[in-house]
Amino acid sequence: MFDIDKLKGKTYAEIAARGGGILNSARVLAATSEDELFRLAMGRLKEVIAMGTGAIEIKSGYGLSVDAELKMLRVIKRLKQQSDVSIKASFLGAHAFPQEFKEDHEGYIQQIIEEMLPVIAAEKLADYIDVFCEEGFFSVQEMERICKAGAAHGLKPKLHVNQLNSIGGIQAGINLGAVSLDHLETMTAEDVQSLAASNTVGTLLPTAAFFLRMAYQPARQMIDAGAAIALASDFNPGSSPSANMNFVVALSCIQMKMLPEEAINAATLNGAYAMELQNEVGSITVGKKANLIFTKPISSIAYLPYAFGNNPIDKVMINGVFS
Repeated sequence: MFDIDKLKGKTYAEIAARGGGILNSARVLAATSEDELFRLAMGRLKEVIAMGTGAIEIKSGYGLSVDAELKMLRVIKRLKQQSDVSIKASFLGAHAFPQEFKEDHEGYIQQIIEEMLPVIAAEKLADYIDVFCEEGFFSVQEMERICKAGAAHGLKPKLHVNQLNSIGGIQAGINLGAVSLDHLETMTAEDVQSLAASNTVGTLLPTAAFFLRMAYQPARQMIDAGAAIALASDFNPGSSPSANMNFVVALSCIQMKMLPEEAINAATLNGAYAMELQNEVGSITVGKKANLIFTKPISSIAYLPYAFGNNPIDKVMINGVFS
């Protein structure tokens, strides 16, 4: 449901502080059965595929309790088993502090480390661990602690950093060996240089900036510095309720000064690298899956971001079969 407070000018942080946003989604999810959640998720996954997505990372993070986080991850596991697209699962229990732990951060972190992670590892429910490292959410030190606990269970970090503030998340994430650092709306010159000097992919989410009316990520600056950049939709109910990757590509060119070739590469091959799927998908290469988008007749690839309101897709092929 659209939060009218956004129209009234409330910021992401202000909505979260009053119990909206992530916490509101968590309340709804807690009341939804696993089977119903699977049904809804499968419907959304089919919509995403129809818009050209052939591989996807799906995060938890809207449970914020042992039972609800595990419920989300078990649904993702079922999606993996029943879908033809490649799916990676990320455990994002550290998305926000639940209301009951608002004044007891240590208690919730202990719950993540001692109660959630062992079950996730035992049931093989996740490929990665994620933390929302931001003022008002999880500190750099808390992120480091949670990621190290995840690493002990074989989970590599893919992290939310620098969405609202630059508080050291870039450098810490790189030191933790993060596969990707996501959001990156707020980047200092030092942040850009650190990312460029690392093997970590910076995943930019322009539709989140669009929906939240925030400044866009400095993609041109990062690319010119030599950073590896991927693009993703950040499809979620609070900050980017759209999985339209063509719009993501368009925003990247129109608002972030990326060239069409750069944006398409970031949305395909670099996106595959950000999920460690570069040997499976992301380019038309012998030995990779035949995941292809067939467009309607267009004059050039530059038409894709130019005609941002159009749907250029005619057909989508997944694993050599038209979906």
